[in-house]
Amino acid sequence: MSRPFPSRSSFPQGSAVRVNGKIRAREVRVIGTDGQQLGVFPLADAINMARAKGVDLVEVAATANPPVCRLVDFGKYRYEQAKKEKEARKHQHANKVKEVQLSPQIDPHDFGVKLAHAIDFLCEEMKVKVTLRFRGREMAHKEFGFQQVEKFAKELAPYGHLDAPAKLVGRGITVMFSPLPRNKRAKNPRQAEGHDSEKGHEPENEAHGGKAGHPLQSGIAANAPPPAFSNNPFAKLDMNPRQESLPGES
Repeated sequence: MSRPFPSRSSFPQGSAVRVNGKIRAREVRVIGTDGQQLGVFPLADAINMARAKGVDLVEVAATANPPVCRLVDFGKYRYEQAKKEKEARKHQHANKVKEVQLSPQIDPHDFGVKLAHAIDFLCEEMKVKVTLRFRGREMAHKEFGFQQVEKFAKELAPYGHLDAPAKLVGRGITVMFSPLPRNKRAKNPRQAEGHDSEKGHEPENEAHGGKAGHPLQSGIAANAPPPAFSNNPFAKLDMNPRQESLPGES
């Protein structure tokens, strides 16, 4: 006895979307190409409807009763799904946590480097965990550590906000920063400087009216004679060819 529908083994491996004859339902709810619901139709009628419009019948909600299918080009549907997944992965960066370690007596240059790294992480939609460790007798002056953390938080204010006030945990201070929304967050200074340098760069040759790499530069005319040497070793050399008389000629 022949089966009315293809077996499960005929489905492509790893494919969660059924198309046209691979849909395993007798009736489906059809959504038109314009997004409007057309009603419930037998599977054969829905496939014929898709063929008449030159599109595919794509199952978009297999768990519904009856399953929901769309009349859409399958290639376009896969492109849209891939684009949505890419956008979703961008927001998953917020779940990543990057750690930046400070010290109470940190050097100003090291402070600036760690601050730049923290700004990069926040601009990439990542959380930043700032940890300051006390060593030895530094625990006697914990106020210096809190001052460094407060200074760091003040510099990060245009890019992220504190999840909770800084607190002392064991022999260190820990604080967490979350990125601000893009419409409220300042631009990354590194990216802004790189864009300005590229925009403001103008080749020196073009500024003088010549083309880059052209041998005529600095306003020298194309038909101007070559510059004379101040100490030319060939100045006294007679460049005119001499006509020697052959023997027997007068």
